[in-house]
This record gives sequence, structure tokens and C-alpha cells, in this order.
Amino acid sequence: MATSATSAISGGERTVVIKVPEFSRMAAAGKVAFDANCAKCHGKYGDGTEKGPPFMHEIYNPGHHPDEAFIRAARQGVRQHHWPYGDMPPQPDVTDGELTEIVRYVRELQEANGIVYQRHQM
Repeated sequence: MATSATSAISGGERTVVIKVPEFSRMAAAGKVAFDANCAKCHGKYGDGTEKGPPFMHEIYNPGHHPDEAFIRAARQGVRQHHWPYGDMPPQPDVTDGELTEIVRYVRELQEANGIVYQRHQM
């Protein structure tokens, strides 16, 4: 059974309602790793903060940002290119296994919120 969570950025500038699905075992493990390593900047449910972009946005659909893009960003860092948050530093303390679980968590959240593969066209 899916539930909903409401998240607000400091100052009440925006409110996002996120549908939270029942997660697979892998995604549930990914939530633990995400909370420990990613939520500070990307929000509790990938809804973004004043420090980092929201993954619950169409631009992060698998057709535009495949799973490998998330893994590469964590391993190598990434230059700011879609949002005004600055560069993301590498995350060397996150293991390969945790990255796989984190990506599964993000993808299951995205799917529950209507963010699905869309072919990227330039």
C-alpha cells in the first residue's frame, strides 16, 4: 500500500507531495543508504533542498539520466548543469552495492510519482 509524504523546503517556499510506494527489498535498503548519504542535499524523498536538486523531476527520468549517470555522479562528482546548486562533489564513502540500492530506491519513488522513461531528444 502506497502512502503520501509532504515535504517543504525551509521558509515554506514550496511544498511537494510525494507518493511513497511499498519498496522492494533492494529499494528499502537503498532508502537507508540514501537517508545516510543523499537526503541532506537531495531531500528525504528525493524532492530536493536548498542544497541540491530534486530527483522527483522529469529531467531525471531514466531516458535522460540513466542509472549509470547517478552512479557516475556519486563516483566522480558532477558539474552543475541543470540547476543553480553548484557542483556535486564525489561521494567516495558510498559503496558500489549501496549505489545500486540507492538508484533502485530513486527509480521506485520516481515510478510511483509518474516519472518514467522518456526518450531523450536533443
